[in-house]
Amino acid sequence: MCKDEKLTNNVHSSGADDALNLTPLRRMPLEDAREYIGDDDELVEITPSSIRLRKKVLEPGMRK
Repeated sequence: MCKDEKLTNNVHSSGADDALNLTPLRRMPLEDAREYIGDDDELVEITPSSIRLRKKVLEPGMRK
């Protein structure tokens, strides 16, 4: 008869990552990004490598 191995916090179930569903990136040119934002609290952030949509105020507590 063998002793059961004690489970600790460092042991994760193998199926835990199966439930994680991320939406794929939506690639759009600058003109489409400007049309996509609707509210005055959103911005189009342009860098040399990417175009991103983001909120003007990043702290969730201040947005409410």
